[in-house]
Amino acid sequence: MNDIIIKLLWTLLGLFIVLNWGMLMGATMRKIVARVAHRRGIPFYQPWLDLIKLYANRSSISHGVMFYLGPVFRLGGGVGIFLFLPLIYGSAYFSNFSWAGDLVLILYFQFFGMLGMALGAGEGGHPNSVIGITRGLSQFTTVELPLTLAVISIALQYNTLSIHEIVAAQQGGFQNWTLVTNPLATAAAMFSLLGLFRHAPFNLVKAPNEVPIGPPTEYHSAFLGVLRTNGAILHVVEAALFMNLFFGGATNWAEFILKTFLIYFWSVLVGVVFPRYRIEQAVTWFLKIPLAIGVLAVIIFI
Repeated sequence: MNDIIIKLLWTLLGLFIVLNWGMLMGATMRKIVARVAHRRGIPFYQPWLDLIKLYANRSSISHGVMFYLGPVFRLGGGVGIFLFLPLIYGSAYFSNFSWAGDLVLILYFQFFGMLGMALGAGEGGHPNSVIGITRGLSQFTTVELPLTLAVISIALQYNTLSIHEIVAAQQGGFQNWTLVTNPLATAAAMFSLLGLFRHAPFNLVKAPNEVPIGPPTEYHSAFLGVLRTNGAILHVVEAALFMNLFFGGATNWAEFILKTFLIYFWSVLVGVVFPRYRIEQAVTWFLKIPLAIGVLAVIIFI
């Protein structure tokens, strides 16, 4: 019993570190994007001020139970990925519960949050909710196809679905990383990552600065705070997932921070360079080059 309590305490500490790193990384990326546009951007401490303000507010408006469970489902998906994802390879304290779950479970958690938000939006009563649900689920489904093929490829390559064993197989130097040993799976996954992080050109679901609706407007007070909390956690754990699968994992926190930053920066860089796609363009794009690369990655290891 004491061992379980100690494990939970270390897991909560890891979650605290991931949350704060996610907020700092998000502020840094927004600062970089602002400088590209010749603006000053937000101060680095702005995400913390936003969370304090949002969690301090309360709402007297009711749209139904499921509407407000949407952010909870979304946060549950992000925290669920975190719980079964090893943060630091070889660490007894920051391996979380990775021994109890595998890649299949994490893929389920990735879709869990999206489905929760779809159910919540459906109860909101806004006439355009169905448009947002259709766009979000359509794009996310096509994003999952090349990512799933990449996961199947590395599962065939390493003969396991255990993330810990996949990281272990990549130790010993850069030449053992999946990036080198299976570049096709890495390419398919990195293209999928652009859709997972939902920066331009794949950010039509929110359509920032153009459509005055969507989760940032419909949800408010502590409910929006839950969504912001999940955003900070989810960006880090998804980057950490790709780090473990394709870039050798991390053996210390400095390596973890550097690799997750660079992986997340890849989506920000693409978002700065390319304009937004329409939803049919985004869906078609994922079903062409990334899907073809994913199929080839699987064929090679059959």
